[in-house]
Amino acid sequence: MKKGLKMKIKGIVSALIGGLLLTSISCSKESSGNEDLNSTEVISSTELKFSDETEMISEEITSIAEDVYAADEISSTSKVDYHSDYLPDCVTVTVVYSDSTKEVSLDFGEGCELPTGNVLSGVIYLNYALDVEPISNTIELTLEDFTYNNVAIEGSASIVRVRSNENGNPQGIANAAFTATWPSGETASFSGTRRREWIEGFGTGFWGDNVFLITGKRTYTSRAGNQFVKEITTPLRRELSCRFIVSGVLDITRLGNTVSLDFGDGSCDAKGALTYSDGTEEEVFLRRFKN
Repeated sequence: MKKGLKMKIKGIVSALIGGLLLTSISCSKESSGNEDLNSTEVISSTELKFSDETEMISEEITSIAEDVYAADEISSTSKVDYHSDYLPDCVTVTVVYSDSTKEVSLDFGEGCELPTGNVLSGVIYLNYALDVEPISNTIELTLEDFTYNNVAIEGSASIVRVRSNENGNPQGIANAAFTATWPSGETASFSGTRRREWIEGFGTGFWGDNVFLITGKRTYTSRAGNQFVKEITTPLRRELSCRFIVSGVLDITRLGNTVSLDFGDGSCDAKGALTYSDGTEEEVFLRRFKN
């Protein structure tokens, strides 16, 4: 009887311990995907993906604005009828002139796929000076009922466009503030300044050879309300033929703690390397909407 009782108690204790271990593992997995306002973790792997998607949204919106402006600039300064293939036929372009400004509306309808594979809907409005021959100009950008891969985007940007910077390349300095709402109802916001230098492909008319170097600093407020400062320490290289950043380093800071995200050696892949303050590294994957 005593031996049987001991075995029974031992079995109950083992079951309890096993249950506790399963609960602990389950909670650990769940916390790795969710955010905690009180956590000392700089950024979770899941939130890093959402953050990177907001960067892609901002990149493509400003790319569209600068591509439209570049077509006007090239046609005006070189006196040729220049066209770019970046905007597909499903975009309805409407132009309204005033004495000194040009207003361009880009209507993507209920869904229009760009050459990059991203699907946009709604309207982008651009406003800039009619005279595009000066060395610099300012493009004002606003959105109406706009979505990017089913993520609703609100906000605006002001882009100071320079025809030739110190390296002889076109560049745009965008001061932007956007809010993104995913189909799940989760919301994040991102604001700040980015400098985008157009280093390859300008004036060819083919979207696939366009390459940009991106620098700057932004603030990202996550779905849980955590605030991150994101500063580029090594210029990010964006090739429009690849949906990922192919190289460069981005520092992400929260609550005084910083991690560095290295985007790689130039290969077009989803891999990145996070380096923590203690020097340890972790490989991460950035989905940018597609798994």
